[in-house]
Amino acid sequence: MTRVNLVLLLAVLASALYLVSVQYDSRRLFAEIDRAVLEARRIETEREQLELQKRQQATVQRVEKLAKDKLDMRAATPAITDYVSYQPYSGSVPAAAVVQPRVSGGRLQ
Repeated sequence: MTRVNLVLLLAVLASALYLVSVQYDSRRLFAEIDRAVLEARRIETEREQLELQKRQQATVQRVEKLAKDKLDMRAATPAITDYVSYQPYSGSVPAAAVVQPRVSGGRLQ
């Protein structure tokens, strides 16, 4: 009878230790899942902020302002537009087909 009690006591202790181990692993995994969910939310928020910044950077007004200020571009008007007509190549280049660059205000146009 004492042997049976001893075996049962060892079985109860082993199952108790196993239960503690399983609960510890469960809590650790739950905390890891919680951290991963928080990280996913942070990344999603950051992605949304970057999308908003991208849309703000690509507005028409901002692009036009940068083109005027930094690249010295201007809107095309008929007064500054040169039209070139196509003529098939006949072996020699006529003098009228050579386009001379225009200089206005010290800048090549």
